[in-house]
Amino acid sequence: MPNFTDVTEFILLGLTSRQEFQVLFFVVFLVVYMITLLGNVGMVILISISPQLQSPMYFFLSHLSFVDVWFSSNVTPKMLENLLSETKTISYVGCLVQCYFFIALVHVEVYILAVMAFDRYMAICNPLLYGSKMSRAVCVRLISVPYVYGFSVSLICTLWTYGLHFCGNFEINHFYCADPPLIKIACGGVHIKEYTMIVIAGINFTYSLCVVLISYTLIVVTVLRMRSADGRRKAFSTCGSHLTAVTMFYGTLIFMYLRRPTEESVEQGKMVVVFYTTVIPMLNPMIYSLRNKDVKEAINKAIAKANLGQ
Repeated sequence: MPNFTDVTEFILLGLTSRQEFQVLFFVVFLVVYMITLLGNVGMVILISISPQLQSPMYFFLSHLSFVDVWFSSNVTPKMLENLLSETKTISYVGCLVQCYFFIALVHVEVYILAVMAFDRYMAICNPLLYGSKMSRAVCVRLISVPYVYGFSVSLICTLWTYGLHFCGNFEINHFYCADPPLIKIACGGVHIKEYTMIVIAGINFTYSLCVVLISYTLIVVTVLRMRSADGRRKAFSTCGSHLTAVTMFYGTLIFMYLRRPTEESVEQGKMVVVFYTTVIPMLNPMIYSLRNKDVKEAINKAIAKANLGQ
């Protein structure tokens, strides 16, 4: 029988063990984190104060930005702390809390992306019914589902993480408490956690991705039937930003979670996680603002209004 050990804290090995890179990584990720906060909080405020950004698409975008702020904030501050700390530890309770919010926010984000794809389908394929079918009450109900479902599923997944047992090895080969490296060092409760992680991730990513793919398949069919070249170009331009965000997010998540945890996959996963916990939340506001005429006009009006106020 394994000699199970009570756990009070874990040691996070971080991105690298090379001391000469610690300060450099701290500066880089601090800058990225600040840009992420400013960009996403700015997007939420801009959408809330701009009359031209009161459509369902921007309502959902504001929630995507809101989730990105918490998604990045769940991981980055602890990573920054450990980059400059001699004792790179996290308490057992803190580890479970970080796991809980990480899994919850991942599920919330993938389903918000699916809801945004459905919204684009309604706007392009059913423009005459769009205003009545996508009312504010409907939008609130649609956006509530990802939050309720994501935090409920995460509770179940975290209870399975709580069921893992450890036998003296408390070093997590990562910069945050993630399921794959925790499974790698556990000596009990591993099989149920490993297979439920893959099954739940597979079901949710597949279902939400199917909503995205079906929505965009119908959009492409509708757009190709349009006689106006300007209409086709405008329809595709409203979808380009969302497709870019979907491709980046789903691609990294599939690479991370739909594989069995091995030493090699955990090591590769570090770089992937850096991308979707820090880089993608930073890029999303840029993607949606630089490629969106309405957002750029709202930014210019907000700047002009601020200058007049001075």
